[in-house]
Amino acid sequence: MDLGLEGKVALVTAASKGLGLGAARALSAEGCKVVVCARDPDGLAAAASSLPGEVLAIAADVTDPATPATLVEQTIARFGSLAILVANAGGPPRARAMEVTDATMRDALEANLLTSVRLVQAAVPPMRETGWGRIVCITSFGVKQPIGTLALSNTARTGLWAWAKTAAQDLAPDITLNLACPGLHATDRAKELGTTGRLGDPDDFGAVIAFLCSAQAGFVSGVALQVDGAATLGLL
Repeated sequence: MDLGLEGKVALVTAASKGLGLGAARALSAEGCKVVVCARDPDGLAAAASSLPGEVLAIAADVTDPATPATLVEQTIARFGSLAILVANAGGPPRARAMEVTDATMRDALEANLLTSVRLVQAAVPPMRETGWGRIVCITSFGVKQPIGTLALSNTARTGLWAWAKTAAQDLAPDITLNLACPGLHATDRAKELGTTGRLGDPDDFGAVIAFLCSAQAGFVSGVALQVDGAATLGLL
């Protein structure tokens, strides 16, 4: 299927590895010009070199409040437009609900809620100029089924889901805003958490992202789509 993405400009953050890289790779394979961002310059350079299409790599910390606007500005300066945003950031450490502190909660909210809000707010104006946009925030299936050992992630990402669900109404019909909610995938994050058992493929996850960004997905907005191999047990 032709997803209608040839020549579109995409910005993917936290894209040097894992699910971010899977998303960048899928969009690049569909003909997008891709801007990738990550903190580690060496890892970012290696990731950029693995993409099949035209790419701009920007080493930056996406959780810095000034970075989202800067990334959008540099994207426009290089490619002249921005049609797709995939907002991603590393997850917070393990903690059960009674173990969180003010400091760890603030860090989680900064990285996994406010960072994505800032990215969306920066990306929307150039999308509105062209009358077309696709935004996907990578979160976790924990927004549907909280994970007992990841209270910080559950809280911050569910807050983002509430914000995105509200914002999607304001952006329709020209710009879609969805959440992609991964379960366990073969990433460094899964290794850090000591994950065992069946794991998803980051490239398969990237293909789901590409569809949510496609021309055909223009009526899919305000959705939190779990990509978790049937791990989520809830009916809603």
